[in-house]
Amino acid sequence: MMDKRLLREAKKVRLYLALTVGLGLAVGMVIVLQAAALARVINQVFLLGRNLEDVWTLMMILLGLILLRAVLTWGGEVMSHRAAAQIKEALRRQLLQHLYGLGPLHVKGERTGELVNLMVEGVEALEDYFSRYLPQLALAVIIPLMVLFFVFPIDLTSGLILLFTAPLIPFFMILIGKWADHLTKQQWDSLSRMNAHFLDVLQGLATLKVFGRSKDQVRVIARISNQFRKTTLGVLRVAFLSALALELLATISTALVAVALGLRLVYGGISFEYAFFLLLLAPEFYLPLRLLGSQFHAGMAGMTAANRIFEVLEKPLPAPTERQQPLAAETSPLTISFKGVGFTYTDATNPVLQGVNFELSPGERVALVGPSGAGKSTIANLLLRFAAPVEGMIKVNGMPLQQMPADWWRSKVSYVPQTPYLFYGTVADNILLGRPGASMDEVREAAEQAGAHEFIMKFPQGYHTPVGEFGVRLSGGQAQRLAVARAFLKDAPVLVLDEATAGLDPASEESIQEALDRLMQGRAVLVIAHRLSTVYRADRILVLSEGRLVEQGRHQELMNKKGLYYRLVTAYRGEAV
Repeated sequence: MMDKRLLREAKKVRLYLALTVGLGLAVGMVIVLQAAALARVINQVFLLGRNLEDVWTLMMILLGLILLRAVLTWGGEVMSHRAAAQIKEALRRQLLQHLYGLGPLHVKGERTGELVNLMVEGVEALEDYFSRYLPQLALAVIIPLMVLFFVFPIDLTSGLILLFTAPLIPFFMILIGKWADHLTKQQWDSLSRMNAHFLDVLQGLATLKVFGRSKDQVRVIARISNQFRKTTLGVLRVAFLSALALELLATISTALVAVALGLRLVYGGISFEYAFFLLLLAPEFYLPLRLLGSQFHAGMAGMTAANRIFEVLEKPLPAPTERQQPLAAETSPLTISFKGVGFTYTDATNPVLQGVNFELSPGERVALVGPSGAGKSTIANLLLRFAAPVEGMIKVNGMPLQQMPADWWRSKVSYVPQTPYLFYGTVADNILLGRPGASMDEVREAAEQAGAHEFIMKFPQGYHTPVGEFGVRLSGGQAQRLAVARAFLKDAPVLVLDEATAGLDPASEESIQEALDRLMQGRAVLVIAHRLSTVYRADRILVLSEGRLVEQGRHQELMNKKGLYYRLVTAYRGEAV
């Protein structure tokens, strides 16, 4: 059971793995010497009548070999676990970097709980594969061959018995393993579903409580947990069956060697010392194969997790950008142009955007309006480089956006979403996301401009007050002000607002709108408007319908045309209009 992708990762720690196998081989050699020393001591004491003084040196050698075996075994464990730890760290880093590279649009298509389970339990499942199964696979070949090297010159019959019975153990291991492979995949799928569903329930607990469905979810989780229990027990049954078969084969094979040696010993065909030496080696000959069998199911679990890990890692990233020349945009105001832009999601057949053309100039406020699903958020995602156009081009100061380094471009754009995300940490930590190197004075200044300083100072620890996941200790208006403070601190020339005042009470909305007015001064602003009350003061309004730009102009101009914008406004105002 080998995987080229995992072997590629193993090459990165080949020194540790080589040391693990080398120390294991040294343990095998010590086992042979230990058996030889013990056989000689037993022979001299019980058959030749030697006393303690005569075998004292051999006893000390035997004791030294026992200690050496323990030290070498410990060293092999240390090296193998270091190899596994290094690979796990590298894979977690690769997964995170790849998910960052894929962007939020891809992550939205995954279940968060399943990804978390993959990042934690999935990568952890590779521990036994690299620390035990992979080194044991090499030792299961090398050590038996080394033992045969010592057995054949002493007794051809015992050597042949060992040689022909040894392949039976991996044969049955693979035979039973194929049966277990399906169960292991079911176990992993059940665990992933359970983690994903449990996280969904925790995040939506308030909604479930409001609709009186929380008790139903207890039953659902119990059913999923029971399914996971059944699949786990199925895997354990196969593992126990495999262990029984391997132990039975090893025991019967050792018994065959013992019977053959006993018969020749009775008829004088072999000396007691050699016979006892071979009898001691027989179990050690099968031990690496038995250990491989015991690690086979752990390795299979790692392989199952690896399939999902590499499924994520092998998803193609956006094409890398090549910066061909210094950007004039680094020191000059930014003008953004959408030229014939079209976009289609990978899992969709119909385009979300078609032939969109518009320009966003420095100091200009442009609002995007349209029915739900018209493509407003997609335009923001394209502008933020979360996705790339499939048709047309976005240009910044005449240069294609896709040729600009994504990190550099995002440093020029501030984004205030409709529902800001507050990470676990202090208030200051969350504001510092805008510019991590900023001083506390700059943080306070940004908070004052966002209208957040006053309520922050009412907290017990001020800017050092912890806020929990999703900012549960803050109101919606307070969380929104912190998001605006981030944008003030970042001080980027381009600003994207995704209905930043939605869902707030009138007082909070007015306060935040004042802060946003200050924030928008001198910047190129793109406002994604889900409510038309936020677009009246825009310099230009772009009206989208089914992915196409159907109207554009100022509020009154569009009202006079009595087109789609007029219908949206009258529908929003109600019959009073």
